[in-house]
Amino acid sequence: MRVWRNFHMTRLTDSVRAPALKTPETSLLRRYADLVGRGNVRWDVPLAPHTTFGIGGPADLFHRARSAEEFCHAVGTARELGIPSFVLGRGANILVGDRGFRGVVIRCDITTLEFAPEGVVVAGAGLDTFPDLINATVARGLGGLHHFVGIPSTVGGAVWQNLHFLSPAPARERTMFWEEFMESATILTPAGKIRTAPASYFRFGYDYSIIHDTGDLVLDVRLRLEPTPRAELRRVMRENLAWRDNSHPDLWLYPCAGSIFKKIQGIGAGRLIDECGLKGHVHGAAGIFHKHANIIVNHGGATAAEVRVLIDLARTTVARETGYELEIEIGMVGEF
Repeated sequence: MRVWRNFHMTRLTDSVRAPALKTPETSLLRRYADLVGRGNVRWDVPLAPHTTFGIGGPADLFHRARSAEEFCHAVGTARELGIPSFVLGRGANILVGDRGFRGVVIRCDITTLEFAPEGVVVAGAGLDTFPDLINATVARGLGGLHHFVGIPSTVGGAVWQNLHFLSPAPARERTMFWEEFMESATILTPAGKIRTAPASYFRFGYDYSIIHDTGDLVLDVRLRLEPTPRAELRRVMRENLAWRDNSHPDLWLYPCAGSIFKKIQGIGAGRLIDECGLKGHVHGAAGIFHKHANIIVNHGGATAAEVRVLIDLARTTVARETGYELEIEIGMVGEF
């Protein structure tokens, strides 16, 4: 019998193909499918197409939740049955194991968007920040989120990681953070309660919010943006995209998960890896990006195992040659 690991953290066919193997785990998954509706789930779904890395084995069960009510029901059902679950957004900043995820992956697809007076915007957690949210706010002459153009994330992921970017041009003297524009969020607590939490609750930091530790899940976010001339917003967007193109991979050509290691203040993890001569190093179909050494890219058909070889190589080499310890930033999901 396989061992399940506890992890907390898409129009679908009407038919559901269940695994042939009859185990206690399969019985629980069948029960889950019955409770949430068998037409809403799929079995044995490869996760690679659902991540920006393009890497990852299958989830036993995949559920795309299209509303807050469906999402809360899905999460609550998995918790009640004791089924390992993972909440998936855009699939950025994660590496899914080659053996996939044993349990249910719940795709948050809450894509609601409302505009209110005085620059207030309420966005569902599953809405893509770019292009959907940013383009919609810029079209209405509302500024703030335009700084984050080009970064793959959902609204929920933006809260999770306190989305940030060095902006605006040309000076790029400070980092703009998601927290600067967020007033509150509706969250689902681990106890199954829905409540509104002010921005202060999240204790935002660099690549951090309190939900890393609490297990809260974001349902929607209330933002307050500033009226800004559209021409100014689009100018900043063009400059930010051009700046990103000089150092960050185009996901269509080089699928990746973003920065692999956490920032080392005043030094930079990428700079250390580069100084050790590892920029451009390739293992199998995975490679350390030739423009940014803190990014590993998928050259086509890369496996999670190949990526992990490069991660280990960077950590051991940097520690040996510089004395610095690199800390992994991306999430490791599933079985490797």
